[in-house]
Amino acid sequence: MNIFGSKPRLKILFVASEAAPFIKAGGLGEVMFSLPRAVKHLGHDARIMIPRYAGIDQEKFNLEMEIEHLSVATGSDNGQQPEHLVCNVKKFEPDENDERSPVTAYFLENQEYFENRANVYGYTDDAVRWALFGKGIVEFLRSSRKWVPDVIIAADWQAAFVINYLKTVYKDDTRLKKIATIFSIHNLYYQGMFDHHFVSQMDYDDGKSPIPSFYDPVLLKLNMMKRGILYADAINTVSPTYAREIMTEEYGELLDGMLRERRSVVYGILNGIDYETVNPKTDPHLAVKYDASNVKKRVKNKEQLQDRFGLPIRPDAFVVGIVSRLDNQKGFDLLFDTLEPMIRQMDMQLVVVGSGESRFMGFFDEMSKKFPKNVVAHLSFDLVLPHLIFGGADALLIPSRFEPSGLTQMEAMRYGVVPIVRKTGGLADTVEDFNPLNNSGTGFVFNDFSNFSLIVTLTRAFENYRHRDEWSGIQERAMKEDFSWEHSAEEYLALFEKAMDIKKRELEKQEF
Repeated sequence: MNIFGSKPRLKILFVASEAAPFIKAGGLGEVMFSLPRAVKHLGHDARIMIPRYAGIDQEKFNLEMEIEHLSVATGSDNGQQPEHLVCNVKKFEPDENDERSPVTAYFLENQEYFENRANVYGYTDDAVRWALFGKGIVEFLRSSRKWVPDVIIAADWQAAFVINYLKTVYKDDTRLKKIATIFSIHNLYYQGMFDHHFVSQMDYDDGKSPIPSFYDPVLLKLNMMKRGILYADAINTVSPTYAREIMTEEYGELLDGMLRERRSVVYGILNGIDYETVNPKTDPHLAVKYDASNVKKRVKNKEQLQDRFGLPIRPDAFVVGIVSRLDNQKGFDLLFDTLEPMIRQMDMQLVVVGSGESRFMGFFDEMSKKFPKNVVAHLSFDLVLPHLIFGGADALLIPSRFEPSGLTQMEAMRYGVVPIVRKTGGLADTVEDFNPLNNSGTGFVFNDFSNFSLIVTLTRAFENYRHRDEWSGIQERAMKEDFSWEHSAEEYLALFEKAMDIKKRELEKQEF
């Protein structure tokens, strides 16, 4: 049955550098698993396409050949480099009886640039790899007679080439020209193979010049984030507040002017979380399972957390967790001058799980040695320990400079951990500041990125923690918030319709 009445079933292709469970390097991989599934559950034909890296097991996922010996032009004409690269496209078909199965997926194969590479990112020739990926997708859609999408949604700069090629080299292709395109910005800071803050006038990319040969050094200097913004029919970010922030000089990463010019087609849709796996009622790692109706049972998980990290087992201690990459974006330098005095003044324990820049890792390691009864840090990636923090900590600290969406605050709230966050991006959209006058709110929020603001907000949280009934109320409200992908998917469907309408109007103008 068509749940949208007379509306046709849409065909949507999600293009990205990663997608779980096939390959996952960060949060994008999880989004590319959950969002297409949620769109499919609403009755539409959602599929994904990523490269086939060495780490993707063909036998495990039963990949079958879709197109063999796909020829992709490199743009080279000097006779010294190949004029074409040969690719294959493999296909994954979902198990319709498995509720956790990903959607139909396509994988672009190339021996040199993908199959021999174990990692998703981090190669000196990444620009070539993503140009090949983008052009390979377009050639695949031209060659395939089985399926052509109504909409392509390309995630971040690595996938922007597909939009650039569609709107330039292939703009008159009768098979492709009706495809609407959406460029999805997950983090504006990362724009390509270079630091966009230090670009000479000679290397400046206006975004309108043709994409050069795969072997031309100019390819390394293209700003594909800019090109995705310039050529897409519509643009989305992963939270409404971030969509507004990136149009300002403070958050715009030198692209705010272009984004303001295109503001009529810029939308913000909040990411969701997977309620099947992020669930304190079923989490196998917790000592005691619970939900919003019996949140006080979490005290046993708090004892489990303290014991696992070697902290004094004290149910009355205020336990604050950090689960994060440790880099400049996340704002933990606010703790450099404030953590020690807060530990000396508050009955507080801090548990840190994460890795990243050496200055942050060194700081937390030093604090754990100086205050072994109050601070403990596990400074490497771990799959299990975040569950223990979500299940047992009282609060989670996220003082980000900027945060496009953020997942940890939503995951923490699902478990009844009270978030302490800076009012930016997705944090502003998901956490409501506690108001004791009307007993509302789901966390503690501060506006200014400053030591003083952080100290005041942490102190507020600590003082309210001592009023256990009020604190339980904050926890229960946080746990009842709806951050499901189903809610986000409905907003994406509306965006797909808008992008298709924009594309239709564009084609009608061209006819005149």
